[in-house]
Amino acid sequence: MKTPPFDLHMPTSIEDAMELAKNFSDNNEQFDWIAGGTDLLPNYKWHINVKPHVISLVRLDVLHKFGPYHIGAMVRLDDLANSKDSHPLIAEAAAKIASVMIRKSGTVGGNICLDTRCFWLNQGEDWRKSIDWCHKCDNKTGADCRVIPNQNDICYATYQADLAAPLLVLNATIHMIHPSGTRSVPISEFFQNDGITRNVLREGEIVSHITLPDDVMEWQGNYQKLRVRDSWDFPEAGVAAAWKNGRGDSIEDIMIATTALESIPRLHPEAKELLGENDSIDRKKLAANIQKSVRTVDNTFLPPNYRKKMVSVLVKRALEPMLEGE
Repeated sequence: MKTPPFDLHMPTSIEDAMELAKNFSDNNEQFDWIAGGTDLLPNYKWHINVKPHVISLVRLDVLHKFGPYHIGAMVRLDDLANSKDSHPLIAEAAAKIASVMIRKSGTVGGNICLDTRCFWLNQGEDWRKSIDWCHKCDNKTGADCRVIPNQNDICYATYQADLAAPLLVLNATIHMIHPSGTRSVPISEFFQNDGITRNVLREGEIVSHITLPDDVMEWQGNYQKLRVRDSWDFPEAGVAAAWKNGRGDSIEDIMIATTALESIPRLHPEAKELLGENDSIDRKKLAANIQKSVRTVDNTFLPPNYRKKMVSVLVKRALEPMLEGE
C-alpha cells in the first residue's frame, strides 16, 4: 500500500500553524494535523479519509513542554513512560502502549485524539469497496453501519487508546488552541459518543496540552489492559483505577474508567457509589456492576461477549494494589 500524495506544511510557531489552518478553512481546503503519525499515516495508506494538506506539529516547541502537572500534546509516549515527572499511573499506561518503536514516535495528543477503529473500516480500500462501504467511510453512498445494521445515524467504531482512562480517573483537563482562541474542558467532557465525531475538537483546532490537578500526587492507581499480544496491539479492553487514601487504611475516594470497549472512554460512577460507610469497597460487586454497564459490539478482534466478561476481571486486577495497602 502506498501513501497517497499530500502537501506537508512545517510551521515553527503556534501562530503560523493557526494561520495555515485558517487559510485552508477559509478556502474550503481539507487538511489534517500530524503529530507522531503512527495512526494517521497507516490510515492514509489504507486511503481512509485522506486530505490534500497535512500540517505538522513537530516544530512547535510550546507543545513539547512537560512537567508533573503539565503534559504537552507533543510529548512522546516513551518519555511519558520513563520520566520521573510522570504520575505512576500515567507512566504505567504509557509503557503498555504498542511497542517501543511506536512509543518513541507516538505522542500524548495523538493517543488522546486517536481515531476510532472498526474491522469494517480499518482495511484496504479494495476490501472496503467490495463490501459496499460502511457508514464511517461511505464514499458518499449513504451506506449503513455494518456493526449495528439498518441505521446510518451513529458510527459504532471503537475508541482504542490507552491514556484516556488514566487521565479520566485523575481528573485531567484538556486545553485546546483554535485560530479564534483557546479553551479548556475536563477530559470527561472531551469525547463524543459517535465513532465519526469522536471528540469536541472543531475544524482547525488542536489539543495543546493536558493539566493535572494540584492533588494528583495524592492519588494512587493501576491500569489493566486486555490485548491479543503483549506488544504492538491496540487494547481490546482497558481499565484504570485510582484511589485516594484517607486516615489509616481507609479509602477516601475512588475513580474507575474504561477504554477500548465503546466509541468513547468513560468514567463509572458506580465506584464512588459503592464506597461504603467504612471507607471500603466491595470489589466483586463493583466489577459486576461495571461489566454490566459497558456495551461492547462486534467490531474488534476479540468477540464482544468475551471482552465484556473480561471487564470484571480487569476491574478486580486494577484494584488489587489498593487492597494490598489496606
